[in-house]
Amino acid sequence: MRTIIHKRVTWTNITHPTPDDVELLRQQYPQFHPLDLEDLLSHIERPKLDEYDEYLFTVMQFPLWDPVARISRPSEVYLFLGSHYLVTVHDNTLKPLTKLYERCQEDEDARDLYLGGGASRLFYTVIDQLVDYIFPILYKVDANIHAIEEEIFNSDARNMIRSIAWLRRDNIALRRIVRPQVEVIELLERVDRPMVREELDVYFGDIRDHLQKAVDIILDHGEVLVSLSDTLNTLANYRTNEVINILTIISVVLMPLTLISGVYGMNVDLPLGSYAHSFWFIVMLMILTATSMLAFFRWRGWI
Repeated sequence: MRTIIHKRVTWTNITHPTPDDVELLRQQYPQFHPLDLEDLLSHIERPKLDEYDEYLFTVMQFPLWDPVARISRPSEVYLFLGSHYLVTVHDNTLKPLTKLYERCQEDEDARDLYLGGGASRLFYTVIDQLVDYIFPILYKVDANIHAIEEEIFNSDARNMIRSIAWLRRDNIALRRIVRPQVEVIELLERVDRPMVREELDVYFGDIRDHLQKAVDIILDHGEVLVSLSDTLNTLANYRTNEVINILTIISVVLMPLTLISGVYGMNVDLPLGSYAHSFWFIVMLMILTATSMLAFFRWRGWI
């Protein structure tokens, strides 16, 4: 647990909370509800906003890229906002929040900029920077989609199918993480509490617009990925049909040739059996049959 005090504002930042940290918070802020403190040790909380007479308790989630599983996972942030204090609890994986706290801790000008405007202004700044952190992830997804669009007609279908499947799974995860945050910000926009300054309504409205834009981008990505998947399936089916068509033609051409060779392979007396050049005659007959069939297929437009 670390604390920054500037003027009348106190910012307490807790990373990787332990039961001891929760107990210390309970002693420093006895007004915190026990259920809210219990939530700090849970990692399955849904985004929410709880209003109390003396403080606001907010739970939000933001995407964090997992390079091993190749999917965005939710990273939770817990925020207690009072009239003159802000408590943030997280797992130290969200860079904007970590960098903001370190900057305020080390730089007097930064403390005056972010904490000098009051606890509610600092609360807004933390959420705003975390929301902005979503867009580089979305732009990376957009770049991956464009790369697939460029290579979909040239690359191996199996690799493309795998890449699209990874992206679709990640897009679903992003939608599940980002969409619920819009409701939380809408609630903050309507909060009528002394710890939230009235002029911040417009700022929270701006955050809501940014989140809605992020949701729209995610939904657009989902539609594009579905279209790319359908296009790839169509291409794969077309290529499969081409292969089956060629194999079918080869099989049909070989059928009469197999019949001729089978008939003249029988151990019985056959026409031309005693002819000296019967072998070459049968070979020419087979070539003529195959050529005639191929010419007929070509004429019908089958090959």
